[in-house]
Amino acid sequence: MDSKKIQNIISKGEGLRIEFKKAKNKLPNNLFETVCAFLNKNGGEILLGIDDNKNIEGINEKTAEQLVKEIANLSSNPQKLFPSFLLEPKIIDFQGKKIIYIFVPTSSQVHKTANKIYDRNIDGDFILQTDTQIKQLYFRKSSEYTENKIYPFLTEDDFAKEIVLRTRKIIRINRPNHPWNELTNDEFYRIAGLYRKDYITGEEGFTMSALLLFGKSETIGSAVPHYKIDAMAKIVDTNRYDDRINIRCNLITAYDRLMEFVEKHLADKFYLQGSQRISLREKIFREIVANILIHREYANAFPTSFVIYKDRVVCKNANKPYQWGELKPGNFEPFPKNPHIAQIFTQMGRSEELGTGINNVYRYNKIYSNVENNEFIEEDIFVTTIPLEILNDELNDELNDELNDELNDGQKKVYLYIKKYSGKMAKHISSELNIPFGTVDRHIRVLLKLELIERRGSKKTGGYYVL
Repeated sequence: MDSKKIQNIISKGEGLRIEFKKAKNKLPNNLFETVCAFLNKNGGEILLGIDDNKNIEGINEKTAEQLVKEIANLSSNPQKLFPSFLLEPKIIDFQGKKIIYIFVPTSSQVHKTANKIYDRNIDGDFILQTDTQIKQLYFRKSSEYTENKIYPFLTEDDFAKEIVLRTRKIIRINRPNHPWNELTNDEFYRIAGLYRKDYITGEEGFTMSALLLFGKSETIGSAVPHYKIDAMAKIVDTNRYDDRINIRCNLITAYDRLMEFVEKHLADKFYLQGSQRISLREKIFREIVANILIHREYANAFPTSFVIYKDRVVCKNANKPYQWGELKPGNFEPFPKNPHIAQIFTQMGRSEELGTGINNVYRYNKIYSNVENNEFIEEDIFVTTIPLEILNDELNDELNDELNDELNDGQKKVYLYIKKYSGKMAKHISSELNIPFGTVDRHIRVLLKLELIERRGSKKTGGYYVL
């Protein structure tokens, strides 16, 4: 979040998805009325420390941190907001003053505050007074979000218990002060929106989001038989494939398997951000993989595909479009397709604030692949294309004295390639350096013997090499 975005929000003024509130030393009394309305409508952004006329009054610096904690705690308190929905406000320095920014996504459930249901229109927040209005809101929510589907006969025995434990452990490590950490599993499911009651039909139980996040493979296959992810590498054999995995497991495990597939088939370019080395590959593809899992329309039988080519990665995913056409940084409104699944991934640290994914891919792929022409096309099938143009010619300039004199130029070239693009298989090294496979294999055996590199991965799937 930067000053430019804050200025852009202020310049638009209050409306359906923007609200300003004064909050010098304490939270506004009507803050959660707006939070509730945004959750129930189309989401929105709240700026605390700005009045209705766009004047920047700011927040008292001494109380800003405390107000942020209050917002987070109250949003996770079912006595204040029911069902609770954890918000993560941010303190922003703007024009020499502190303001608080709160992003509120659209929720897949109907929320209340002070036992009242609020909705939003262009004039602001309003209370739903009649049974007809309330039923219409419940109907709108249940028809918008597939993840809300209730499976009344689904029980905790249908979950992979180790995945539930692992998920909660990751959240605890990633966010040690998270209010969810003190909850029992039953409370966690309800607070996170994974167990709900439909107040129109009277049905109650675990939802599709709970099943997809934690379910055993056989249970998922029975309830959502068309769900699958087909991941292929077509780097050398473009007519068929070099490697392929078919994923039909829960989303927590699916994320790990897809990231392992990326690590196996795509090199990681050496890059320092400040004084710290970061993985550009991880920065880019954690966004791509998380978006595939979070934003899929799971009622659609179209299978998800994730294909790695030599010069690009192409993903196709079933989608319920919110807007149509190509998405670029700054030209789209972020909209969660499965808010409760998204919330779990965010709390685990596997995805960031809604809408940042595309920006991060553009930012880091410019460094990783020397290109900016990424494509995100939102239609009934969401198509993502990430070009890959890592320049192998740079290796020719690095045949220097840093290596043992025992190595010949070919061995040095293979070593430097593995150093720069860690994680490649021998056949990929052969293809990309244009060196016969047998020659590459001999060079690799020398490097292994000298303990300059090591092999990872199983013999069955084909190993890859790192320093």
